[in-house]
Amino acid sequence: MFKRVFCIVIDSVGCGTAPLSHEYNDKGSNTIGHIAEACGGIMLPTLERLGLGMITDILGVERFNIDGYYGKMDELSKGKDTMTGHWEMMGIETTKPFKTFTDTGFPIELINELEERTGHKVIGNYSASGTEIIKELGEEHIKTKAMIVYTSADSVLQIACHEEYFGLEELYRCCEIARDICMKEEYKVGRIIARPFVGESSDTFTRTTNRHDYALSPSEDTVLDFLKAGGYEVISIGKINDIFNTCGITKAYKTKSNHHGMEIALEMTKENFTGLVFANLVDFDALYGHRRNPEGYKDALEEFDYDLELLIYELREDDLLIVTADHGNDPTWFGTDHTREYVPLIVYSKSLKNGKLGTRSSFADVGATIAENFSVTLPSIGTSFLKELK
Repeated sequence: MFKRVFCIVIDSVGCGTAPLSHEYNDKGSNTIGHIAEACGGIMLPTLERLGLGMITDILGVERFNIDGYYGKMDELSKGKDTMTGHWEMMGIETTKPFKTFTDTGFPIELINELEERTGHKVIGNYSASGTEIIKELGEEHIKTKAMIVYTSADSVLQIACHEEYFGLEELYRCCEIARDICMKEEYKVGRIIARPFVGESSDTFTRTTNRHDYALSPSEDTVLDFLKAGGYEVISIGKINDIFNTCGITKAYKTKSNHHGMEIALEMTKENFTGLVFANLVDFDALYGHRRNPEGYKDALEEFDYDLELLIYELREDDLLIVTADHGNDPTWFGTDHTREYVPLIVYSKSLKNGKLGTRSSFADVGATIAENFSVTLPSIGTSFLKELK
């Protein structure tokens, strides 16, 4: 048994067209491959020696495998969003996609109830980039105190308000009301997200790190719940705690950036615990994928690769490292949505040799492997690859 498992989700780092990509208009997408092409190559020496170049063609990353096990995973669930990917990773198949309001905005009945119960008017109510909508409506929001409500291609209702002029606690209160309203079946989005910002004008508005997600609880127990019930630590880093609505989490750390998340993971290597560290690094998706910025995405990947080397150095013989993703978000693709793709699977331990894990039929293979390692209840989906590691 590995005493500690470090599972790091490099949010949105897909690795090529999957069998159902065409159903989402994503045939031909390849997040990491296209980033490298757009930028004239990418340097990822740590991931390279762990076999990343064997998974898909990446300009600048050689095809060899020295230290780790490599493979890729297909998604079993319907959809291509954050919650679907993470929930499947820990054992839940989503057979019916979460509701989205991308093309129409939210129904007037929902908006009216939100205004009445919060005491604030609503402006916006359309699908938009979070940074762009505060530029467009931020000054009006400051003058009127009306809440900026918007959505995206994800199953989300987002409320953007100024931290000082509206108040952070007031924003959270309004989001809690929105979550309650959106428990109704006709409005049931996956997440309500508080999006606070600061600044004095459209030229200076910036979002802060005080984002808060109000997610649906998982539809059934996950591997996280089984671990917690078994007496193991389940330590979340980043938005994992929000994605699972605190279910199965024993300790949670918020992050300010990808680098900050890796710093926390590095600190966890010094702690004496038995269980799982489950981290999400959201900057790849939020700052570069959705904003269609391949250069920024490349820089973030290279920073992560360096931080990963530091983490690996501190791992013990009985630690297991898993690096994967929850969906794609090809910054060279049309629109600003996630892309349905395979995701990479990189597995490493100082006590293991190297090898290949092939193409897995579900993200849930990760959760099944973790569950088998700690001898807790196995999820209803997923095939453990624990015995394939030698």
